[in-house]
Amino acid sequence: MGTVMLNKVKDTRRMLRQHMIETVLNEFDEQCMKLTREQRKEKYKKMMENPFRFFRGSAYLFYYDMSNVPFSFHTPEDKPAWIQGDLHMENFGAFQNEHGDIIYDVNDFDEGYIGSYLYDVLRMSTSIALFCEAQSLNEEEQKERIVHYLEAYYKQLKRFIKKKDDPITLTFTKENTNGPVNKVLKKLLKRQTNHLLRDITFINEENKRVFAWSDEIKPVSEEERKTLMSLWEAYIHSIDSEDKRERSHYSIKDIARKSGSGTASIGLERYYILVEGGKEALGQDDLVLEVKEVRTPIPAYFLPYQELFWQKYQHQGHRVITTQKAMHHLEDPYLGYLTIDDRHFYVRERSPYKKKVKAKVMQTTADIDSTLDIMGRITAKIHARADVDFLDDLFAHHSEEAILSAIGDQFETFCSQIVFSSITYKEQVKRDYELFCEWVNKEFNQAAEPIIQS
Repeated sequence: MGTVMLNKVKDTRRMLRQHMIETVLNEFDEQCMKLTREQRKEKYKKMMENPFRFFRGSAYLFYYDMSNVPFSFHTPEDKPAWIQGDLHMENFGAFQNEHGDIIYDVNDFDEGYIGSYLYDVLRMSTSIALFCEAQSLNEEEQKERIVHYLEAYYKQLKRFIKKKDDPITLTFTKENTNGPVNKVLKKLLKRQTNHLLRDITFINEENKRVFAWSDEIKPVSEEERKTLMSLWEAYIHSIDSEDKRERSHYSIKDIARKSGSGTASIGLERYYILVEGGKEALGQDDLVLEVKEVRTPIPAYFLPYQELFWQKYQHQGHRVITTQKAMHHLEDPYLGYLTIDDRHFYVRERSPYKKKVKAKVMQTTADIDSTLDIMGRITAKIHARADVDFLDDLFAHHSEEAILSAIGDQFETFCSQIVFSSITYKEQVKRDYELFCEWVNKEFNQAAEPIIQS
């Protein structure tokens, strides 16, 4: 009888969690994101690849759980940070800034919002645990990597307070990085500026550069083309005045639909626009701009409501590009936004130097640690930069001061709490992943058996 009752307890707990996962997925992917059944199948197929991919594609589940857990080190509600909102190891990368320098930084701003810095730190720390486990590191080694990241974050915040570094101007280049990040940056210096154009465009028989169609680069309908052409002036008008070039610089040469989106972006429209460019574009005549749809940021559904923030950023494209401007030293001069059929889009340059540090090049704990050191410092930089230094009508405080005040002289306790929570949640993600795979296979007929990889 005891065994039967114990099994009933286990089954009930499992059923309740699976029901909660199903409810959250249905609410956000179907009701909020308006994904079709086919789009959900596509998204869930990617999420079934491994627990880390599942974690990347289910940020709403993370916030649903974490926003209900009390933590000791939150900043006060009236002293929030501008958070990246979906911080994990895959959302850092190399690209070219406005001055032509190849830098390493965060590279995704779709979920940017105002809230406690802890959510960025916790999400990143959980991703470190999942990443390290996939690299066959044991739990103690995972904990050490998280602490390494947290120490880098904390030390960089203190350097800002002591005026040893300035968050407004700090960048990460080949001169102040090492390890795998440094190798990627040095390798990119050898890449030609027409690298992207060679990959996705060609010169046709009329001697005009156009997109080359592929599985990822596809033609648009005539209606889509006319719509984008008609809205192009609105985009140009949204560019910061100091970044604007002559109108001919933005002349559209070709338009394509971009498919093959990241896990969380499935169901969002994305276009590539080939424009004339000019000498201002570092000698490159043609440029590719990305026009991407964006929705309400996931953290906004769970974190305290910020009235002033929403008064300023009712347009979600405007919110995203302002997040990027707030967090980057030298902004992309093509940042802008537009509206298509009541859907919000932002525009940015598709950098020919875009590249991530792949897991296969982080073979040792020293490689991982050097990468996490830079990621920790970057996290501190984006939090410290996106505050009163950037927008004094939205912030009245320095985030680095508020964060360090929240941590106080209890950094070791802070580390212990973050490590415990991240490792515990990593295990929850793994259990959720199994439940998710079972549910998808049953509900969406993806396969006869759950696709679960160890």
